[in-house]
Amino acid sequence: MKNKTLIIIISIALPLAVTVLFNVKLPNVEPLSFLPPIYAGINSITVFTLIFAVIAIKKNKRKLHEMLVKTSLALSTLFLLMYIAYHITSDPTKFGGDETTKIIYFVILISHIILSVTIIPLVLITYNRALLQEFDKHKKIARITFPLWLYVAISGVIVYWMISPYYI
Repeated sequence: MKNKTLIIIISIALPLAVTVLFNVKLPNVEPLSFLPPIYAGINSITVFTLIFAVIAIKKNKRKLHEMLVKTSLALSTLFLLMYIAYHITSDPTKFGGDETTKIIYFVILISHIILSVTIIPLVLITYNRALLQEFDKHKKIARITFPLWLYVAISGVIVYWMISPYYI
């Protein structure tokens, strides 16, 4: 597969970079506390662009599908940049709900984190297959990529809603 090495590098480097940056706190920088609702909003928009991308391709509107997928990629990248910026300037927020809600929150959060790492190579492979015009292979992996990417976007919004009352 063309671009395999690049996909592997990005799929490993990106989660490692986020993990490292998650443990970095910039000194003497005002927390970017305005970012969480913005990047949650970006995730919400991503949900819709992904759904509309699938609807577009089912209606054989390939150019619209392509534009919506590229928009989803751009939104996901923007989300990630804002997420990192927030976390390198702000202290972690502890969830303060009751025990049952806390369990639900952590189940959603952990599944979101695991799948957000898993989705990286899937999105890159799916996109790469479209770029290479390997549409049969693209369609086959997109059937796996789409619901996982959609779950990551939706669960990110849910995690935000659940943690937002506890932001300082």
